[in-house]
Amino acid sequence: MKTIHRLLTLLVIVFSATESPSQPSTPPSPATSPAAAGFTNAASFGFSPEATGLANTQALQRALDQTGTIVVSQPGTYKIAGTVFIGSHTSVIFGHNVFLKKSDEQGPFSHVLLNKGALTKTYDEHISVEGLSIIVNGMDVRKFLVYGLHGQLAFFYVKDLRIERFRCLDIGKAQYGLHVCTFEDLLVDDIILKGDKDGVHLGRGKRFTIRRGTFQTYDDAVALNAHDYDVGNPELGWIEDGVVENCHDLADDKKPIGYFCRILAGAWLDWQSGMEVQKSDTVVSNGRLYRVFAKPDETKYKSVTQPAHASGAQELDGITWVVVQNDVTYTAGVRNVVFRDIFLGKPRIGFSVHFDNDKFSRSYYPGAKIPKQEQLTFDNIRVLHDQRTEFLSIGTPVDVLTISNSSFRNNRINFRGNKAMPDYLRTKINLYGCVFNHPGAMELITNSVPNKEIVLKTSSNLELHDNFSATITPGSGKITVDSDLTGLRK
Repeated sequence: MKTIHRLLTLLVIVFSATESPSQPSTPPSPATSPAAAGFTNAASFGFSPEATGLANTQALQRALDQTGTIVVSQPGTYKIAGTVFIGSHTSVIFGHNVFLKKSDEQGPFSHVLLNKGALTKTYDEHISVEGLSIIVNGMDVRKFLVYGLHGQLAFFYVKDLRIERFRCLDIGKAQYGLHVCTFEDLLVDDIILKGDKDGVHLGRGKRFTIRRGTFQTYDDAVALNAHDYDVGNPELGWIEDGVVENCHDLADDKKPIGYFCRILAGAWLDWQSGMEVQKSDTVVSNGRLYRVFAKPDETKYKSVTQPAHASGAQELDGITWVVVQNDVTYTAGVRNVVFRDIFLGKPRIGFSVHFDNDKFSRSYYPGAKIPKQEQLTFDNIRVLHDQRTEFLSIGTPVDVLTISNSSFRNNRINFRGNKAMPDYLRTKINLYGCVFNHPGAMELITNSVPNKEIVLKTSSNLELHDNFSATITPGSGKITVDSDLTGLRK
């Protein structure tokens, strides 16, 4: 089926390439429009490498408004001077050597492409974007059309979304490469993303696949941020039932920060008179979620007036409350996600499962329901560098971690608390079929969470060096071990 689709796509591109891009015309009537044949040639609406960014923005918008399949076949760099909106039942295919370059002709803007329903929280369905290459061109800004949404390529409230062959090699410090929040059925396939901020950043959603990705990002390559800063995601909730596979985290000459994958959880309470809040705190009130918008200056506010406005922002007791969403949840996290065939070349923490607890964000409000992250699986994870780093950094409750067929060097699993909650619950770890390449003693598990209980079972593993041995450090917690590894087996 996919082969047939590719053949049809090639026929479309070949046919459309015969039309003259140098003579843009007014949109043809529906009877003679290319859309009547099942596709739309964007060049027919004046989309051209020779046109201004403003003209191209208007032309591509007119083409996408036809819905169906839109093709950009002529190679070249196309200026774009504003956000272009894509709606339901629309596919856009960019041919090889086609680039969209942000151009400041009417002021800076954030998104190159955004779904139409994002502005009204109305689901768009059946959208595909293929072959998009974005040149940020230094226009890296957060001019929110949807508060908290700031990908160069962005989607909010979307079902059945497919993004293939996406490239962006100059991601800045403010915007993500791809940002998707509140979604169902997402496929991201064959991407190369490089720059300073996150590559792929997801908010709440279900059923997703991210595969064949090459990343060289200063911040997270992949962020599964079920919770986030007040400016980090437009809505909160669970990210579940997904696969991240065949991805490469490339090394560079920068001091590493972030992670290959950030897995962020959170929880909050009903609003109560007299409660103390800070920047990014969330409350449930009047059937909605509200968040505190404030400067990251560690100020604590006392809330005595209940937020009840239906939309936007309102200041009460010196606190700016922003409406986040109308469907109520008290927890956010990641569950039922498989990571496999991941190649970690950058010497940084591979996977971080944690809460924020600083001046920017407090993921867990004291006394809230404990958000236990569930069933995370790591298969064929390859550590390619020799620096001592954490394979997994765990700072939230997690029920089960399964690690299989992976290759370790000097990479521990570290459980750390940030005093966000009194009980981080029990975690079971099943580790099997792995290769341990480190010569000498290696910390396999360390724990600094008071009273943390960990159950470790390892089997069918290989030790590359005769002097290898594994160690564990329970701290003030308890680690129960059933292991085949030297140093741990009885």
